[in-house]
Amino acid sequence: MNAQVVNWAQMHDCHGDVDRVPELLARAEHEDDAAAWDELGYRLVLECDLVFPASFAALPRLVRLASGSARARGLAGAIVRCGAGRHGCDDLLAGCAEATAELRGLLDRHLRSRPDDYLAAFRDMLATEGHYHWSAVLGDFSDDFYQVACPHCAVEVTIAIGGYGRYSAIRDWNLGDVDRRDLRPASPEGLSGTGRRMYETVVRDGQAVLADGITHLFGRAECPRCASVFGIADEYEASHRPRM
Repeated sequence: MNAQVVNWAQMHDCHGDVDRVPELLARAEHEDDAAAWDELGYRLVLECDLVFPASFAALPRLVRLASGSARARGLAGAIVRCGAGRHGCDDLLAGCAEATAELRGLLDRHLRSRPDDYLAAFRDMLATEGHYHWSAVLGDFSDDFYQVACPHCAVEVTIAIGGYGRYSAIRDWNLGDVDRRDLRPASPEGLSGTGRRMYETVVRDGQAVLADGITHLFGRAECPRCASVFGIADEYEASHRPRM
């Protein structure tokens, strides 16, 4: 999408206005106006992760600014993360393919510097690759829980990956996680696809805790109810992948 030919009169923002976003972008770009950045944030992405035509219209320009602006990088990433939502702007999203690819490369370079906002930038990069489900839920593996249905008996299984343990269990709201079974992490050599891509990136960047968590997330779990063993990530993706 070429920002120079955007018909802003048709690009309403989260509050229904069509004139504020281009003005705010100009202020942010030329004056690095903090108030303009703040207003762009709540006009382009609502708190409930909704985006509107102006969000995608602004994305290419934000990406061009992102190499020199953490706020532009973060806002661009937030817009891309919302791409799986029911925004009714599929044509505009498709027109942002080039900007999304450029953002992906920028985020990859940013991650190599091992920044303080590593996890947030990593999640944004996952979104640029279309892995919206992992972008939305991946944590730092200090206190992570994932709910999956056992593919054999359909019972809801809690998967815990954190400092307190790495296990599958049945969650009882009175007793806590009961009948715990240790997870079976994947070997790095056994990872493939998305799991391998995620693992190799965080290992490259010296993120040992994330690397260990990913081997567990893409490993296998035993169902406490029927004792069947299943792939955690496979079942999570099957039940949580957003419907575009």
